[in-house]
Amino acid sequence: MAKVCQSCGMPLNRDKHGGGTNADGSKSTTFCSLCYVDGAFTQPNLNATEMQAFCVEKLKEQGFPGVMAWLFTRSIPKLDRWQKT
Repeated sequence: MAKVCQSCGMPLNRDKHGGGTNADGSKSTTFCSLCYVDGAFTQPNLNATEMQAFCVEKLKEQGFPGVMAWLFTRSIPKLDRWQKT
């Protein structure tokens, strides 16, 4: 199974930038480039439920049916980022 971003659940091998960036400029192996840049979350004030809603809308914009978008995002609350809050 592919390793996924521990914030949004996107498979890291689908990240066009190869992952987010840590504060020291190195690649993050935990978070994608849409969620994590320069060692900080791009949307630091979201909770897991809000991240799910955000991702569902983005997937729908890309042409995914609503049911598929929901299926892809249902595990977001179980990801590492949300377990620490």
